[in-house]
Amino acid sequence: MEIDALVFDILGTLVDEPAGIRAGIRAAAPRADTDELVKLWQDHIETEQRRIVDGERPYATSDVLDREAAQLIAGRRNPEKLATIGQRLPPWPDTVEGLARLAKHFPLIGLSNASRSALLRINAHAGLRWHQALSAEDAQTYKPDPAVYELAVKVAKTSPERLLMVAAHAWDLRGAQSVGLRTAYVARPVGDPPKPGDRFDFHADGLADLADQLGERHA
Repeated sequence: MEIDALVFDILGTLVDEPAGIRAGIRAAAPRADTDELVKLWQDHIETEQRRIVDGERPYATSDVLDREAAQLIAGRRNPEKLATIGQRLPPWPDTVEGLARLAKHFPLIGLSNASRSALLRINAHAGLRWHQALSAEDAQTYKPDPAVYELAVKVAKTSPERLLMVAAHAWDLRGAQSVGLRTAYVARPVGDPPKPGDRFDFHADGLADLADQLGERHA
C-alpha cells in the first residue's frame, strides 16, 4: 500500500467535541443538566446535516446549524454566547504530538464538516497544524456525501487509493470508502465504532499506534 497523504476527520477524532460543548454550556448555565443539553445539541446537528445530505434541506453552514442548536438549548440564556462553543474544543491528549509525528512522513489534510471560519478557530484553539485544511463548505454538503471526500482527492492530485482517511467514526470511513480512499479507524471514547461487517485498512488505539503501524508498513 502506497500512501501519498493522510486525510483526517477533526470533530471527535482529533478534538473532544462533547467535552468542549459541555464546558461551554456549563459556563453559560452552571445549573443546567449539561449531559441532556449536549445530547440535544449533537442530535440537532446530526439530524440537520443528514437532512442536507439527503436533499431535504438546502445547504447551510455549520455556523448556521450551531446557532440553531444554541437557540434550541438557550431558554432564557444568551444564544449568541452559546453559538460559538463548538469552536472551542480541546484536543485529545495524543493529538498534537501524534500529528507532528505523522507530519514528518506524510502530508496531512484536515477534512471537516465545520465551516471555513469555524475550522479556522477550531484549529487555532486546539493547536492543530495542517499542510492543508478543507471544509465541507467548499462542497456545499456534509460528510458522508462523496463530494466532500473528493475535495481531498482534488487537492492531493492523486488517486483515491493513495489517500488514507483517518477517523473515529465508522460512518465517516464508509463514506471515504465510497470514493476509493483507504481507511484507518482510530478508537476514541466518543466515536462510532466499526460494525462486524466493516473492513478498514487499519485499526489503531490512538495516533501513536497509527504512526507505529504506518512506520512498520513503510520500514
